[in-house]
Amino acid sequence: MMHHSQVKMTSPDSTKQEAEEVSIKQVDEDVSIKHEAEDVSIKQEAEDYPHLNILHMVVCKEEVSSKQERSPSLLQEEPEPPHIKEEQEERKEEQEELLQRPEEPVGSTLTLLAVKGDDENDEEEEDISSHCSEVEVELESDTEVTEDSDDWEETSEDDDDEWRNKSFSYSGSLKKHQRVHTGEKPFQCKHCDRSCTSSSSLKTHLRVHTGEKPFQGKHCDKSFSLSGNLKTHLRVHTGEKPFQCKHCDKSFSHSDNLEKHQRVHTGEKPYQCKHCNTSFSQSATLKTHLRIHTGEKPFQCKHCDKSFRSLANLENHQRVHTGEKPYQCKHCNTSFSQSATLKTHLHIHTGEKPFQCKHCNKSFRSLANLENHQRVHTGEKPYQCKHCNTSFSQSATLKTHLRIHTGEKPFQCKHCDKSFSVSGSLKTHLRVHTGEKPYQCKHCDKSFRQSGTLMSHQHVHTGEKPFQCKHCNKSFSSLANLKTHLHVHTGEKPYQCKHCDKSFRQSGTLMSHQHVCIDNILGK
Repeated sequence: MMHHSQVKMTSPDSTKQEAEEVSIKQVDEDVSIKHEAEDVSIKQEAEDYPHLNILHMVVCKEEVSSKQERSPSLLQEEPEPPHIKEEQEERKEEQEELLQRPEEPVGSTLTLLAVKGDDENDEEEEDISSHCSEVEVELESDTEVTEDSDDWEETSEDDDDEWRNKSFSYSGSLKKHQRVHTGEKPFQCKHCDRSCTSSSSLKTHLRVHTGEKPFQGKHCDKSFSLSGNLKTHLRVHTGEKPFQCKHCDKSFSHSDNLEKHQRVHTGEKPYQCKHCNTSFSQSATLKTHLRIHTGEKPFQCKHCDKSFRSLANLENHQRVHTGEKPYQCKHCNTSFSQSATLKTHLHIHTGEKPFQCKHCNKSFRSLANLENHQRVHTGEKPYQCKHCNTSFSQSATLKTHLRIHTGEKPFQCKHCDKSFSVSGSLKTHLRVHTGEKPYQCKHCDKSFRQSGTLMSHQHVHTGEKPFQCKHCNKSFSSLANLKTHLHVHTGEKPYQCKHCDKSFRQSGTLMSHQHVCIDNILGK
């Protein structure tokens, strides 16, 4: 008898459905095993680090899992910014540091993240708030981080609020924060004697030695060693000035500049010279001032051998060589090489004379003119001629005097062949050619080419004779007349006839003689 085996026929759709059920079951088993492993890991971390919040661990695991489940293509489309990468490296370093060191007993500030009752947490929050308030002034500083900063924390103006929130996601972050209170700096630079509060701060500091500047601006080719400095630099391109002065309408791109500006309103001068007790509102100004005492002039002109105490003075000097005059008057289009010279020039248009003499009621447009005038009262003559030891109250007067010894006459008349050692003398001489007589007597209709001649003439109307002879009691209305009179006492006869050997005390007498002398020569 033949037995026919029964073959169960299955359709292709049924086979596919069974395969999918097996696959789903396998995935569920894998997920279950993965969750069990994560639970074991969380429990192990809780035993190793009892101060950590269990709920926080679960959240962190979920965040890590969600990041790992991202597709590679998505991660490539959204690359992590440099500062996120640095934070991850910092957290990794902190975890390694915790594993390498034995667990230390933690205080009330650390147990803020532990699972406790609400009452205990409230008491400990109050404790850490009182502790952290002692350094609140220090945390309020949002100045630009530089290589000279004490702590090398890579922070910027907007990071202060994050630090003021006294809770942290990682125990390592809290431990690093506590060093603000303790002053501990366990990370030592191997190149210099600087210490830092965290490994990330040390890593940032090392860029001083390596020259690394990983933060590149997208608007220009400048690079920076700190992300905070790049953020501040970007305001140059955006024009953003978020720091507003509360005393006036000025704004600044950096808080440090605002702080310096506010001293204009407060009058604060916190930087004092240890040599002369002079105070300054800015440390840079004090640094420049100290060179007066040390004699240091580190800024060398590349065109000549002159050196200067400040970079600004060097830049002003270099315009002597380049001829650049970038400061232009808006009233008369005259240009100047220095802003201070333009500011003084503007007083001509405004009529302002802000510099008042304390000895008399005279005022001047510039401080230099006031200082020169005050020597009239003090009798000071600090500028001495090296040829004849004559002293002068002004450097310009000494410069003019030196031409007596050198014979230099750099000011040439364009109408004749006469030259002069002083520009003022040339200006007066030109009136001989133009016929100009700008000085008008207010008592009569006479005019004069020189102000001195007008002044002498006015003595005719007033009867004043202010020039007294020191040898006798005679007085004269003009200095020229006094000088002529003095020849009587000295016997000097400076006016020599070029036709004979006679000399005279006065130029007028010489002129009269010359007419007679010429007639005698011609036989008239």
